[in-house]
Amino acid sequence: MTTTTTGADTGADPADLAGMFTAYGRELLRYCTRRVGEQVAEDVVAETFLVAYEQRFRYDPTRGGLLPWLYGIATNLLRRHRRREVRALRALADTEPGLDAAGDRIDAERTVRTLAAVLAALPQRQRDVLLLFAVAELDYAEIAMALDIPPGTVRSALHRARAKVRAALTLEGETP
Repeated sequence: MTTTTTGADTGADPADLAGMFTAYGRELLRYCTRRVGEQVAEDVVAETFLVAYEQRFRYDPTRGGLLPWLYGIATNLLRRHRRREVRALRALADTEPGLDAAGDRIDAERTVRTLAAVLAALPQRQRDVLLLFAVAELDYAEIAMALDIPPGTVRSALHRARAKVRAALTLEGETP
């Protein structure tokens, strides 16, 4: 598990656009790429830093590190792409495996389709919390800051999302 850093750890300052990008660009790109693909992710990350710079007066270091704040901005921008993300997940869930695929590949494709369908069906908050936890590897407090929700809400949303994923995989005969 990768340990995330905070603005205090790197000395990054929201008024220093280049410093923020150097400190956090790779982590945000990794998260966004897993959410929406490489091409869109690059645009979202660039826009994240521009929004952060434009809104730098809103950053409150007493609420937490700079990275969770940036994740919050990125997640809000990713919401603009939500319809495209959900449509792609639903399309993936509806695909049939190729006739020439081996048994293991068919099982893997079925599992991917199942997970895609579950992710597409999750409420937005649960999907955001799950992906910030699983992909960005943020802890509960960082997710709470990124999404501007209470830590208890993060725990609850993550628990519900995990339960839905676990139930879907159990129905598919997978070990969650």
